[in-house]
Amino acid sequence: MKKMSNTLPLCLLTILLLSQICSGIKWLALSHTPVSLHINQTHHCKLLPGLVSSQAQLCRSNLELMQTIIAAAREVKKTCQKTFADMRWNCSSIDIPSDSLRYRPDLDRGTRESAFVYALSAAAISHTIARACTSGDLRLCSCGPIPGEIPEPGYRWGGCADNLHYGLVMGSKFSDAPMKMKKAGSHANKLMHLHNSEVGRQALRDALVMKCKCHGVSGSCSIRTCWRGLQDLKDIAMDLKTKYLSATKVVHRPMGTRKQLVPKDIDIRPVRENELVYLQSSPDFCAKNDKLGSIGTQDRQCNKTSIGSDSCDLMCCGRGYNPYTEKLVERCHCKYHWCCYVTCKKCERIVERYVCK
Repeated sequence: MKKMSNTLPLCLLTILLLSQICSGIKWLALSHTPVSLHINQTHHCKLLPGLVSSQAQLCRSNLELMQTIIAAAREVKKTCQKTFADMRWNCSSIDIPSDSLRYRPDLDRGTRESAFVYALSAAAISHTIARACTSGDLRLCSCGPIPGEIPEPGYRWGGCADNLHYGLVMGSKFSDAPMKMKKAGSHANKLMHLHNSEVGRQALRDALVMKCKCHGVSGSCSIRTCWRGLQDLKDIAMDLKTKYLSATKVVHRPMGTRKQLVPKDIDIRPVRENELVYLQSSPDFCAKNDKLGSIGTQDRQCNKTSIGSDSCDLMCCGRGYNPYTEKLVERCHCKYHWCCYVTCKKCERIVERYVCK
C-alpha cells in the first residue's frame, strides 16, 4: 500500500483542529482549507473540517461539488465581514482562531447574529452552486431552464440562466444536514436555525432577476437576449442585514400538539416565513466579554462625520476616540495617449483617521 505524503496532513493541521467545532455552521471552517488541496479522491473528505456524517457522505458521492462548497464558505466569511464593517458587531467571530474548538457565544447561542450567519450561509452555498452550474465548473448540472412565459416584443430568451433549482436542492441538503441530526442541540435552536436558513434561501429566490444583452446595428438594441440570473451575494447579504435589524425574538412553546417558535411579544401570530428570528438577546458589543462573545469596539476605526452606525459616537459607545494621520499614495494627473495607454503620476496626501478609545 502506497504511503501518503506527510505534507498534506501538515498543511491541514489547522483545519483538523477545527473539525471538532460544535455548531450547525461548523462547515464554514472549510474556509481554512488550503488552496492547494484539490478534492478529487474520497479519502480527502476525511481531511475536511466541520463535516457531520451525512455531509461527509455527500462529499464522497459528489467530490466535484466540494470545491464549490469550500468557495462558498470563503464567500460567507468575506461577505459577512464586509456587510457588517460599519457595525459594532462586525462578524469577526466567524473567522475563529486555529487553536479554538468552537465558535464564540455570539454565534453559538441563538442570537440575531447567529440568525444572520445561518441565513447568509444557506443563501451563499446555493448561490455558489447555482452559478457554478452556469460557468461550467460542475459537470453534474448545466444552465437553468428557459422560462415558460412568452417574452415581450423585442425580447427573447437565451443565454445561460443560473441553475437556482439545483443550487437550492444541493445547498439545502448540505447546509441543513447538521440540524437534522438527532444530536443537534436543543429543539428550539434546531427550529430557529432551520427557519433562518430557509429565510436565506427565500432571499436568494427573490434575487433571481431578468438580465439582458442588447443586439442590433451600432448598438441600437433592437432585440434583447434575456435570461434569469442571480444578483451578487453582497446584494442578498444587504437584504438579509435589513431582516437582521428587524429580527423577531421568539420563544419555544406548545402550540396545539407540538412546540413551535412564536413571537415573544406578539404571540397571537405565527412566525412569518420571511423574517429572521432569535431566541437570545445580544449584548451591545461595546466592551469585551468572552462569555457573551463580544470582542468590544476598542481600537475600531470610526467615521467622525457620519450619523450612522459607523459614527464615532455610536461605534465608540460614548468612550471617545483618538485621531491619527495616515499618508496615502494615489494615482493622479492621468493622461490618455493615442493609442492606447494611460500614464499617471503618484500623489501623496495626508488623511486623518479616528479609532475608538
